[in-house]
Amino acid sequence: MPAPFSSVLLPSDCDTAAPASGLTRGSGTSLAQQLADRFAIRIRDRLLAPGTRLPSVRQCAAINGLSPSTVVAAYDQLLARGLVEARRNRGFFVRERAGAASMPFQAPTERGLPGSRPQAPVNAAALIRGMFQGSDDRPQPCMGVLPPDWLASSFMPAALRRVTASRALTDASLRYGDPRGDPHLRQVLAGRLMALGLPVDDAQLITTVGATHALDIISRTLLRPGDAVMVEEPGWAVEFARLQALGMRLLPVPRGPAGPDLETMSRYCEAHAPKLYVSVSVLHNPTGYSLSPASAHRVLQLAQRHGFFVVEDDTYSHIAAEHATRLSVLDGLQRTFYVSGFAKILAPNWRVGYLAAPSAWVERLLDTKLLSTLTTPSLMERALAHCIERGQLRRHAERIRGRLHAARQRSVKLALEAGCRFVSEPAGLFGWVDTGVDTEVLAQRLLDDGILIAPGTLFHAHRTPSTYMRINFATTQAAAFWRALAVAREDL
Repeated sequence: MPAPFSSVLLPSDCDTAAPASGLTRGSGTSLAQQLADRFAIRIRDRLLAPGTRLPSVRQCAAINGLSPSTVVAAYDQLLARGLVEARRNRGFFVRERAGAASMPFQAPTERGLPGSRPQAPVNAAALIRGMFQGSDDRPQPCMGVLPPDWLASSFMPAALRRVTASRALTDASLRYGDPRGDPHLRQVLAGRLMALGLPVDDAQLITTVGATHALDIISRTLLRPGDAVMVEEPGWAVEFARLQALGMRLLPVPRGPAGPDLETMSRYCEAHAPKLYVSVSVLHNPTGYSLSPASAHRVLQLAQRHGFFVVEDDTYSHIAAEHATRLSVLDGLQRTFYVSGFAKILAPNWRVGYLAAPSAWVERLLDTKLLSTLTTPSLMERALAHCIERGQLRRHAERIRGRLHAARQRSVKLALEAGCRFVSEPAGLFGWVDTGVDTEVLAQRLLDDGILIAPGTLFHAHRTPSTYMRINFATTQAAAFWRALAVAREDL
């Protein structure tokens, strides 16, 4: 392990030039203290998650225009405060907070068997906090939703006014609503799924507090601690962390252009008897891939043969083609559960989602919902039903798709000019970009400019250094961001 920093290493005395990072000489506080305080604030605000590797001393010195001894003194202070730890031959890492429980991740080997070395899971909640903490009102590359000005509409407030003016519905809001969700909305949603090719009765639908809540209801109903769950990698850290918090064993399945790596899935089925496979089959996050019909059929054949269920998260359905291949449509809700919501297209803060399930599971799923939220807000659900029924949501989605297409073209052009490479064909809301440098370190550097990015390590089931990052096409159309990224990359 690297030796603790010695107090004889003095801070900024040997920094003869002005630092290049916004640190201030002659402020009455040493440069080492300022640097340590900057890291401490980011750790406190959870912009730097437990397990995050700090830049090396030499790298941090170059980035900030400081001497190595100043960085050494700053890291020494962080060690003394208990905010970071030194790991032998690896560097300095943000420490897990006292009392913060984390479940070890068993990384599967090439043979599909659990590895012997436990890996600390990515602290998704810590990393994601940064996405809600923009330094100003500028759209951020890391955003998981469309910018507010894209989503603003007049029909949503009008729909709310309409439903709140109804005496019957206002009276109903003073009591618990239907545990399954507003009956009118469920009827409308059944019609929408029919248009996608999924015949479903409204009795098979349950509304939820967003799509994530729907995923949680399903996993809490179907799974028990210790069960194995196949997840796509890269994938979304919230789902990884949520399943780990429930005590599940994650089996990462590489996601390719046509779908999951079927050979890996087969090996997992033979070795671990997984209970569930979670998939974003259409406009996958973060790659933008969509499932091919051949791959979908083989996944369903594996599910039938080995007895696992499939949860299909169709969060991006409103910006996808209706004819896109969906597992639930091919399977007819036999071994599949369908999940979707409206945060990406309508209003993130309305938190309206839903699930469609095999009839035999509906009552058990409803029991789980009752234990978590009792019911869901009828006023929001009835207003949403009104927007869908009158075609307002459909027309809004068409406008968004057109605007997103133009934004995607601009962002791709700027990214390529900045020397980045797209790992997958740009599609949907997100781009999966290779920057050529460690994006976890790049993220720390860009924080100095008030820019939040989503580094590649966020999308792995266990912390893995990555040169990739996810961008939101709607929020990366400004050349200024790509210039800042190019400058930051040169610093590393």
